[in-house]
Amino acid sequence: MSVDTLNTKKVTLITGGARSGKSQFALDLADGYLNNPCNINARMFIATAQAFDDEMADRIRRHQEERKGFAVIEEPVDLAGAIARVPEETQITVIDCLTVWLGNLMHYEKADREDNPLICAFLDAISKPVCDIVIVTNEVGLGLVPHDAMSRLFRDLAGYVNRKAAEAAYDVYLVSCGIPLKLK
Repeated sequence: MSVDTLNTKKVTLITGGARSGKSQFALDLADGYLNNPCNINARMFIATAQAFDDEMADRIRRHQEERKGFAVIEEPVDLAGAIARVPEETQITVIDCLTVWLGNLMHYEKADREDNPLICAFLDAISKPVCDIVIVTNEVGLGLVPHDAMSRLFRDLAGYVNRKAAEAAYDVYLVSCGIPLKLK
């Protein structure tokens, strides 16, 4: 293994179904990084969810309890901007999750195409990561074809973003029933 390979920042993509254990696996990977109390920015967490109702607020609260020891950036729309704000001394950043972010883009930005500037900016940002990055996303393409156009658009955009993120990733995992399966 060359020195260049050892010094390269890498992206890891974790995908799977709802409640499959993706987020916990991402946090477990991040636990392997130094958590130096003198460097509160060693481990960053970029959260994309927003509480639009009580149930989502409760989910967010539970996730916050799980990620103790992380500095947090909450960013529902400008994911590339959030990555750019990660401090230089950060060793690892967990992004949770792409599909929630994509739903936010569709809601706030009326994103309806793969060449949306915020999607392109995100894909560019992970092509040259500032630190190791673990990205959590949902696999939404294994079910039935959705009934309505908006749901089909979401499924198609999620498939595109997941595929492009997987291309940029050094490692890709599929988590099923709490078991991570390495795909790449």
